[in-house]
Amino acid sequence: MPKYLLTALFLLATPLAFAQTSAPAANAATPAAANPTVVLHTSQGDITLELFADKAPKSVANFLRYVHEGFYAGTVFHRVIPGYLIQGGLYTKDLQPRRTHSPVASEADNGLSNLRGTIAVARGGDPNSGTAQFFINLVDDRRLDYAGNQSGLTWGYAVFGKVIKGMDVVDKIAALPTHAQGPFSADVPNPPVVIDGANVLGEETPAAASSGTSRKSP
Repeated sequence: MPKYLLTALFLLATPLAFAQTSAPAANAATPAAANPTVVLHTSQGDITLELFADKAPKSVANFLRYVHEGFYAGTVFHRVIPGYLIQGGLYTKDLQPRRTHSPVASEADNGLSNLRGTIAVARGGDPNSGTAQFFINLVDDRRLDYAGNQSGLTWGYAVFGKVIKGMDVVDKIAALPTHAQGPFSADVPNPPVVIDGANVLGEETPAAASSGTSRKSP
């Protein structure tokens, strides 16, 4: 079985309110709220993400919950496959998984495609098993898109945002040498790529998450 298929098997909001100060014109359209923007501060540089809250509200809310909690600070990109993806968001520098919240329901059928630079929810064989892990696509890979609800393979992976700045950093991470380490038989970048923190633009930077690990891994 091709390596990308084997890897795919294991891949793994705050609502906005405003006060109305004057009555709108009868036919005036309500302006759409801006999509949240999150910056991942990594040991290789910053990656800025636009999140598609309109197309993937559950996935975005789930990701923002971890960002607000400071969960990603001290986690790593543990899987790097050139020409495919970089994946992270769960494991510490010692490759121990952190405790996560309950899984989020898959939104892979939202019409968004796994194109180069998009970020998607990583998961196990169950389409609804995604928690904190995510991956960034290095190429256009429509093989990861929703194709039907027959199985975990056809369900695909839920895209919920895209890189709007720092794709050069993503490519730099993808070019790092990899090796086997800890529970992984391959694809762990060397040196490790650490997420030093993550924050929503316009909000205060959250405190670092606890270093405690968990028995749970998606």
